[in-house]
Amino acid sequence: MLTESLAFDVLMRRVAVISLHTSPLLQPGSGDSGGMNVYVREIVSSLAQAGVECVTYTRADREGLPAEVLVEPNHRVVHIEAGPHHLPKEALPEILDEFTDRVLEHLDLDGGADVVHANYWLSGVVAHRIKHELDIPFVSTFHTLARVKAEGGDPESAWRDRAEAELINCADAICVSCIEEEEQFRRLYGDPHGRIEIVAPGVEHAFFAPGDQAGARAALELPDDAPVLLFVGRIQPLKGPDVAIRALHALGRRDALLLIVGGASGSDGDGEVERAHQLVDELDLHDQVRFVPPQPHHILSTYYRAADVVVVPSRSESFGLVALEAAACGVPVVASAVGGLLSLVDDGATGFLLAERDPFLFAKAIERIIDEPLLADSMSSAASMRASRYTWGFAAARLRRLYADLTARQLVACER
Repeated sequence: MLTESLAFDVLMRRVAVISLHTSPLLQPGSGDSGGMNVYVREIVSSLAQAGVECVTYTRADREGLPAEVLVEPNHRVVHIEAGPHHLPKEALPEILDEFTDRVLEHLDLDGGADVVHANYWLSGVVAHRIKHELDIPFVSTFHTLARVKAEGGDPESAWRDRAEAELINCADAICVSCIEEEEQFRRLYGDPHGRIEIVAPGVEHAFFAPGDQAGARAALELPDDAPVLLFVGRIQPLKGPDVAIRALHALGRRDALLLIVGGASGSDGDGEVERAHQLVDELDLHDQVRFVPPQPHHILSTYYRAADVVVVPSRSESFGLVALEAAACGVPVVASAVGGLLSLVDDGATGFLLAERDPFLFAKAIERIIDEPLLADSMSSAASMRASRYTWGFAAARLRRLYADLTARQLVACER
C-alpha cells in the first residue's frame, strides 16, 4: 500500500499557477499589485520548497521581460505575450483567448501539468479552458468576488458575475481564507459542484515580528512621542484611505500622525490619490498626514513596528493580509467588520472590529488604544500570539493534500 507521501509523488508532479493580471514578482501596493501578489509568491515558494514543481503564468505587461524567471528550485515564472503591454485591467477580457492559447502551447512543450490553480476570476477563465483541454483538476482562489464587492458598495460588471458563476460550477475546488469567507460564499452563491477548501494565507514571521518601536521610528525619522496611525494599501475607494484620513481628523489630536503607505490603483488611480490629498488639505491635516510610496514587502515591518495602531477600513476584504502582518508585529488593528478581517481581529482583545465605516467610530477605537497603555500592551501580546498560527508552510501543506486528492478523483463536470 502506498504511503501518503509516495502516493502524492505518483499522482502529483507539477502545478500550473495562473496569475494573469499581476505578477508575483511585482512589488505590492500600487496598480493592480496587492495582497494577491504576496499570496501567490509566498504560497508557491512554500509549495516549491516542499517539492512541488510550480510554474506561474502571468501576462507580460511591459517591454524587456525575460520569457522565464527561475525564482528558486521548483519555482518558475513565465511571462506570456498577449495583447499590447500596457493594457488597463478593464481591457484584459479581450485577450483571454490569446493568453490561454500561449499558456497551452507552453504547457505542451514543457511537459504539461497535473493541476491548474487560478488566482482571480480572469485567471479562472483561463484555467477553466485549460481544465477541459488537458483534462486536469481546476482549483480557484478568487481573492475577490463580484457579489461580495457589490455588497460593499463596489459593483462589478454583469459579465464578470456571469463568468464567476460559470467558474464556480466547474471548479473542482474553491479555496477560501476562513470560515467567514466560506459562509459568505455559500450565502451569495450556494453550494458549488466541487469542494470548498479553507486555506488561510500565512505571514513570514522572519520579517514580521514584534520589535523596538523607538528604533523603527528613528529609522523612519518619526517623532518618539507622537501617536502614529498607519494605513497600508492601494489608494482606492475599496480600501478606504478616506476613512483613515477622516478618523485622524475626528481624533482631534494635533500631535497624531497618519502614514499612508501605498500608491495609485485602478483606472482612476491618479484621481483617487489627488482626492486623498485634497481631503487632507480640506481638513487642514497637511502637517499630520504623510504619503509614502509603496515599499518593498519586507520593509513594511518597520512601518508596522513604528505604529501605535494600524487602520484597515476596507469595504470588503477576502482575508486582510495587512491586518495579519500588523498583528504579527504586535500592533493593534482597528478594522471594518467584513470578510476575513472577522477571523483575524479578535474584537476587544487584539484590536477593534467596527460594523460601520464611520470615521468617528474609528477615531473612538483608536483613541482607546492610544490613551490606555495597558490595553495597548495586552492587545499587542494577544495579536502576535494569534498571528503565530498563520504560516505559509501550513497553507502550502493544505494545498498539497488538496491537489493530491483531486488528481485521484473524477473531475467536476459542467455544461459548456
